[in-house]
This record gives sequence, C-alpha cells and structure tokens, in this order.
Amino acid sequence: MPLTAPAVKPANPNFSSGPCAKRPGWTVEALANALVGRSHRSKPGKARIQRAIDLTRDLLEVPADYRIGIVPASDTGAVEMAMWSMLGARGVDMLAWESFGEGWVTDVSKQLKLDDARIIKAPYGELPDLAQVDFDRDVVFTWNGTTSGVRVANGDWIPDDRKGLTICDATSAAFAQKLDFAKLDVVTFSWQKALGGEAAHGVLILSPRAVERLETFKPDRPLPKIFRLTKGGRLIEEIFAAATINTPSMICIEDAIDAMEWGQSLGGLAAMQARADANFKVLSDWVAKTDWVEFLAKNEANRSNTSVCLSIVDPAVTALDDAAQAAFAKAIVAKLDKAAVAFDIGAYKDAPSGLRIWAGCTIETADLAALVPWLDFAFAEEKAALKAAA
Repeated sequence: MPLTAPAVKPANPNFSSGPCAKRPGWTVEALANALVGRSHRSKPGKARIQRAIDLTRDLLEVPADYRIGIVPASDTGAVEMAMWSMLGARGVDMLAWESFGEGWVTDVSKQLKLDDARIIKAPYGELPDLAQVDFDRDVVFTWNGTTSGVRVANGDWIPDDRKGLTICDATSAAFAQKLDFAKLDVVTFSWQKALGGEAAHGVLILSPRAVERLETFKPDRPLPKIFRLTKGGRLIEEIFAAATINTPSMICIEDAIDAMEWGQSLGGLAAMQARADANFKVLSDWVAKTDWVEFLAKNEANRSNTSVCLSIVDPAVTALDDAAQAAFAKAIVAKLDKAAVAFDIGAYKDAPSGLRIWAGCTIETADLAALVPWLDFAFAEEKAALKAAA
C-alpha cells in the first residue's frame, strides 16, 4: 500500500544552515532604502554602517569597551584576520570538533606554520576535553560547531585571569546562544547565519586585551591589506567606526540592519534565543519519540539549537556500507527538496551522513512542526524502497 504524504507543508521550506532563512515577513522591499549608487564613505553611507555596528552592540550586549568592525570575506575573513594578525606571540591551543575548527587548524599548522601549536580534537558528535586547554596560551575554538551540531554550553571553562587570548568563531551561535564576552577576546560571525543575512561580510569584535595584542605584537609574516588592523603600531580605529577596510555592499548593510531591527522588535537577544530554543524543542521532542533518528551530538547539554545535525540509526540503514548510508540520507533530502518541503537539509559534505536542519530564530516554529511528519514520510518511503530492492 502506498504511503500517504502529510497534508500540510512548511510555509517556508528554507532550512539551509547558511545562508539561512530570512526573517519572517521579509520581502525585497526591506531593501528599498539601501544606499545603492552611493559611496560607503559618504556621510549617509557611514551612518548606515554605524547603524549596523550599533545594532550589533545592542542586540548582542557587547561591552562598551569592545570594538566592533565589519570586515571582508564573511566569518572566514574575520577569523583569519585575527589569527594572522595576533597568533605567534605565545603558544596556541587549537580546538577542533568539526570541519570549520579543522580549517583553522590547517591555517595554523600549514599556512602560518606556528611551531608551538597544540591540536586538541574530538570526533564529530563530541567536544574535546576542555580541561586540557592551557590558558597561558592563546586558544582558538568554535562556540557552535555548525557542521556537527555540537556547541560549548557556556564560557565557564575559560578563566578570567587567562594570560592568552581566546579567539572564538561564533558564526552560528551569535544571536541564538548567549556569548560570554568577559571570557572572549575575539569574536567573529557573519550575517548569513542567525540573522538570515547576505553573505560575503564578516563581523569582528575585539576586547581591550585583543587590541593590546595588536598594538604590541608584530607578526613576522606579511599581511595582505584586508588583514591589516594596525598602522604605525596603533589600532586603525576607523575600521571600528564605520570606515570599512574595503567597499561593502550597501544592500547587504541594509539587509543586516533590517534583520537586527526585527530582532529588536521581538524584544532583543533573549527573545531571539527563545525562538531558537523553541524551534530546537520541536526537533528534540520529535527525536525523542522517533526510533530511526538520533542527534549526532552525544551530550544533551552540548546540542546546538541552530544547526541541528541528525544521524539515521535504523538497523536496516546502519547495516549498509558508508556509501549506501550516505545515498539513503541523500535520497530523503532529494525527496523533500522535490516536494518543496525542505531545501538544503543534507549533512555537511565533510560530516557523517545524515540530516542538518537549521532551527535559528528566523525559522518559524510552525514550519518545523510541519516538517517532522514529512521527515517520517520520506524515511518510510525510502526504507520501503530499500526492502523492495533487497
């Protein structure tokens, strides 16, 4: 007997983990006042860039003495600016438990070629032993593993009296998880994640300790122009006062402003986090009663409320070889894509096979509630096809 598809589809099928869904109600008219055709260095242009910086400080509750700058090349550019400009003054501990953390390890070991770099790793689904971290050294880590769905629960493991800097890639955590800025010296993210913004721009947040490092340490490597944060041994303050290093898209600036003003209208950071938590609960409740799927993240306390990564654990599937398991998951993804139920929910290319569903604050809880019956339906159809082929 053929299976019956659910009657209701998500109103918005965009569950990609980046670029993520736009805020509810977004239309292109939100960009009507973008300063297209105007210089970003004009008085109105700088005012809009400053507006984006001010909203970031307000929404993320960034301390007043931390600098905020909009920089090139998305979150990747922001992280690499920090690493290339600051690392090498002392030893560094590199933490990695998914692909982006692994990317920063590659930068440090193969590009910067730092001699005193310790690599502390964990497999997908787990955190490394944070007790191993030596805070007399610099530390580089992701707050939320976008491709594994594993996050640090808080910043309690970071001491206040650390001697090294903490450099935190927070790109899929910002606006959805509470960042403890007192524990963080460099924070980076991009608008394309929790804000549902456009790509290509990053945000770089520096503590006073990070500024001190920039002004007292001169790396023994050439720095491209887009990485340079100092001139004559002093911080280029203009970068953190609306004068960007290179030309930003004023359309992207306007889009980010729109998303953050929407966040303010909800009630600010707590309300944005509450939306992500409510979305995660829909998926968590479904996983708890579903025998064919589990979270990739082993520890409940470390499960991401944004990039939710799921493993298919049905015995008929786990009995297959790795390639066949991956093909099974991709068939579910393709089926839901074709039905315009869910777009782009496959696991990241370097991660274990499975599903990855974005549950950040721009997603409507009702859309996730509508999605889970479709997940069950698609799984059941693919399992039936697997049995028929056996």
